[in-house]
Amino acid sequence: MISGQIDIIQMVTNAGLMVQMVLFLLLFFSITSWAIILIKYFYIRRAFKESVLFTDFFWKSRDLSDAFARAKQLHGSPIARVFRIGYLELKKLSRSGVSLVGGGLEANGKDSLPLSAKFAGSDNLQRALRRATNTETMRMMQMVPFLATTGNTAPFIGLFGTVWGIMNSFHGIGQRGSASLAVVAPGISEALVATAAGLAVAIPAVIAFNYFMQKIRIIESELQSFSADFLNIIERDILSSKGNGR
Repeated sequence: MISGQIDIIQMVTNAGLMVQMVLFLLLFFSITSWAIILIKYFYIRRAFKESVLFTDFFWKSRDLSDAFARAKQLHGSPIARVFRIGYLELKKLSRSGVSLVGGGLEANGKDSLPLSAKFAGSDNLQRALRRATNTETMRMMQMVPFLATTGNTAPFIGLFGTVWGIMNSFHGIGQRGSASLAVVAPGISEALVATAAGLAVAIPAVIAFNYFMQKIRIIESELQSFSADFLNIIERDILSSKGNGR
């Protein structure tokens, strides 16, 4: 094992300048990809864990203010951040004539607000929740496309290094006038290291990209479901307030 590692190091050091540049470029892609993999893994794991905690608390809570206080404690939960945006939007509505009562809405003053005005406020809330959901999705997607770029380009970068190395090997054969295996093999083996390095960089990046995209789609679906449920709670309160003659 040790001798094999030494041989690889020797092949890299004995390779041509272009092949070495390709290998250093692949090394950059590899280090960056693994850094992104570790960052996004812990980020998404925390997002899943804290979102479950907040969702359970939200459905058990009977007061939006309690849920808001809990949401401020869960900084890693996308669902909690979306709820905070929705709650603050409701607070803005309360300042413009609609106030929070328990888990819903009530008109300020003696006379109730028109139902159309209440649903207009509901539309504002829906837009705020949609923007927050899109923002959280984009936040989760940050740096992930680099993994796809690495997976798509690293094999071709390695192949370029291999082709260039083989070209140099054949050029050396032409200059020496000999095509024996002892002459050809070292140059070709050095060139093939670039292809192997490209595959070694691309495979983990592709696996991680597919894994993160699956997790992000799950969280995005949960965000949309929570936003719809939260909006339904508010709209149901608006309809019930009409039926109660508020």
